[in-house]
Amino acid sequence: MRRKHFVLIFTAIVIVCSAMAFQLSAVTTLSKYGSRGTEVRQIQARLQNWGYKISKVDGIYGWETKSAVTNFQKNNGLKADGIAGAQTLGAMGIASGNNHESNVQLLARIISAEARGETYAGQVAVGAVVMNRVRHPSFPNTLSGVIYQPGAFTAVVDGQFNAQIAASAYNAARDAMNGWDPSKGAIYYYNPAKTTNQWIYSRPVVARIGKHVFAK
Repeated sequence: MRRKHFVLIFTAIVIVCSAMAFQLSAVTTLSKYGSRGTEVRQIQARLQNWGYKISKVDGIYGWETKSAVTNFQKNNGLKADGIAGAQTLGAMGIASGNNHESNVQLLARIISAEARGETYAGQVAVGAVVMNRVRHPSFPNTLSGVIYQPGAFTAVVDGQFNAQIAASAYNAARDAMNGWDPSKGAIYYYNPAKTTNQWIYSRPVVARIGKHVFAK
């Protein structure tokens, strides 16, 4: 009986340990100094494409990659620890376990910066333009790629992008991601009182919401 009791206890311990090991393996591994693999290559390729100092896309997370990640984090209002966690990966447009919420936050940030003070429909419309660009062949095919495209958004250039996110922008981001499009399919928007870009006036206007004109 004692032997049978011991076997049962041992079996229970093995099952518990196996479950714990499975849970630990299910946790998303952070890419950091010393990491290697496909995710590291994606990080390096994105950063290199955006002009950060990455001399070689080799899948090895060395000091150069850590430095580039840190600079990216500083430039985008993220914790500058040089570790590519879920939030940083989301900002880069790289899939992670929490990628959807990271994208919501990223879209909310650009909506807040570009449409602060606009009506709710006006905020959703700005988010919709971003989503329309992701689907349009003339623009990058990821949310982060569209938002961080050089010179695409004034708020990213002048730093307003890093300001505190307005609460309404989160709901506006979710509505835009779920398909609400007050912009009527626009891929551009501008404020006539502020823009100095004469080319934008040549684009067909499809909607006017608040201070913004939306065009294709």
